[in-house]
Amino acid sequence: MPALANPAAETDLRQAPTTAELFTGFLVLGLTGFGGVLPMARRMIVERRGWLTGPEFTDLLGLCQFLPGGNIINLSVALGLRFRGAAGALAALVGLIAAPTVIVIGLGVLYDRFHDDPYIRHLFAGLAAAASGLLIAMAAKIAWPLRRRPVGIVVAALFFAAIAVLRLPLLPTLVVLAPLSVLATWWSERRTAP
Repeated sequence: MPALANPAAETDLRQAPTTAELFTGFLVLGLTGFGGVLPMARRMIVERRGWLTGPEFTDLLGLCQFLPGGNIINLSVALGLRFRGAAGALAALVGLIAAPTVIVIGLGVLYDRFHDDPYIRHLFAGLAAAASGLLIAMAAKIAWPLRRRPVGIVVAALFFAAIAVLRLPLLPTLVVLAPLSVLATWWSERRTAP
């Protein structure tokens, strides 16, 4: 009988990225990801570079979304720490924010000067629509690994209903639902364990 695949063994067989690879990967990501980097981050980290599996990415992103601060910033630091410690975290973070910071400052200066131009307003409205499409695509890819986790689907639906439908504040929703989701996942895995 063939042995079942072990995700931890799969992770060990993949080669960890170097500090330079973390820097360049996140630098390219920061330069190409205007308006929504997370969809591109998943593509780079999971599909192109194979640093994480889809479920590993989803789990790490879940942790990063729970922490204060920008999700992609948290993700770059967490991924850098995982593979190369503090040096990796710093390399990934600097790679992610250095070039975009310079570009955004330049665009801010231009926008400040030309913000009354109707073409500029239409340009920003179009960019917002494109960013929304990227966010929806990323949400679908992140949700895909949950299809085998009924508890995860229920928790995601509860969070969506609380935030998007009922418009409850984020922090109290997290304080209530996050511990419940941890307990529900623990209980579900304990129940299905042999």
